[in-house]
Amino acid sequence: MSPRQVVVIGYGMAGARLAEEIRRRDPHGDNVALTVVGAEPQHAYNRVLLSAVLAGSMSVESVRLHDSDWAERYGVDLRLGVSVTGIDRAARRVVLHDGSELDYDALVLATGSNAWVPPTEGLLAEDGSLAPGVVTFRTLADCERIIAAARPGAPVAVLGGGLLGLEAARGLAGRGNLVTVVHPVGHLMERQLDPSAGRVLARTLGELGIECRLGVLAERYLPGDGLKLADGGHVPADLVVVSAGVRAETTLAAGALLDVDRGIVVDDALRTSDPRIHAIGDCAQHPGTVSGLVQPAWEQAAVLADRLTGADPSARYRGTPVVTRLKARDVDLAALGEVHVDVDCEDAEVVRVEDPARGRYAKLVLRDEKVAGAILVGAPDAAATITQLYDRGIPAPSDRLALLLGRTLPSAAVPAASPADLPASSVVCRCNTVTKGQLVTAFRAGNRTAAALASATRASTGCGSCREAVCGIAEWLSEADPEEPAAAS
Repeated sequence: MSPRQVVVIGYGMAGARLAEEIRRRDPHGDNVALTVVGAEPQHAYNRVLLSAVLAGSMSVESVRLHDSDWAERYGVDLRLGVSVTGIDRAARRVVLHDGSELDYDALVLATGSNAWVPPTEGLLAEDGSLAPGVVTFRTLADCERIIAAARPGAPVAVLGGGLLGLEAARGLAGRGNLVTVVHPVGHLMERQLDPSAGRVLARTLGELGIECRLGVLAERYLPGDGLKLADGGHVPADLVVVSAGVRAETTLAAGALLDVDRGIVVDDALRTSDPRIHAIGDCAQHPGTVSGLVQPAWEQAAVLADRLTGADPSARYRGTPVVTRLKARDVDLAALGEVHVDVDCEDAEVVRVEDPARGRYAKLVLRDEKVAGAILVGAPDAAATITQLYDRGIPAPSDRLALLLGRTLPSAAVPAASPADLPASSVVCRCNTVTKGQLVTAFRAGNRTAAALASATRASTGCGSCREAVCGIAEWLSEADPEEPAAAS
């Protein structure tokens, strides 16, 4: 029997991870003949780390997910710089921009999302392209354009005070630019933070040289001058970086008459309204998660690989409990679960500590003695422990104040789990979505210390809260058998 023809449209983080997961289960292509089509001309890269590239702390090469010979080594038909113009569902065929066609037995849409440009006068040229001096912050090419345009000492305006906007702002400030963030909402990161936390974050950013203009719209962009604000104010800017949100890329799905809402609607099997077509990542809309974050996409990739290869035809994606971290130097921020619960909520326990003068804010939401949500600014020790409590779903310590102040030791608050007991799929590093299985694989490849594992997988190179766990896994593998490391569970 010939292998199934699986075509993946999209070679971003979701599509690349799906290809890896398929080949992990079907290394020789006995069950799946895999074709991946990517619109960008380069190999897949870690979009999460673009802010580090912008800041100059990581190189472009260091964020690559695949080497140039990856596709050849794993038997993947990889087409770079190629766009798909249509899907013929009846014939089970996709049409490429050069007129060629690809037949499929199963099709996966991993088309991601696009930067949204607000309707501010002057941001777009007459032909619909970005005006001179305006750049979005979404792709590696965007990042390279920003670096080329942002002269040290030059004023830069960032449109958008969400996660990516603030990471871009911090990176540019680190390069010596005079950065102003313009955000239409009254506080920063309103999806993840309450107003009090947003105020503390704005104050912290201000001390790092980033000005925040909040609760005001940018009315007009004047090339070479800057932004005119709706309140009559003016923000000087040689460059405007737009990071005002994203929109799921659903053009192909809509053209194929698949069910589309905010994204491509999928069920727990990650099937669209056509059972032969699946969707994962930013373009997919599943009730159990939010778009724009990498961890749900990679968990979806593992589930879909199980189904497409036959490794587990009954695999289901049930959603992802997301922990959001702001990856910006000198700023420690984590938000998880229910963040917008008020202190006077009758069906939850809410504990809050504010210390704005020192850039600290901590809020804890508990239900049935378990962590249901938290916001932690400037409290890395508390964030590490509370995230563990949230992930494992175990009761929080009775001394809530000590927990919020980071005075409850993780070993006391969270019963230690032996690395041998963790499944290979357990996420050890949330920032870079590194699993125990990936750490074991890297160890077997010769990376036999915690530092070497961090270099090979990037585990613990984000917020650092998983450093102890990475060290524990390295120690466990070394003790299991220094010459023949223990297998992943």
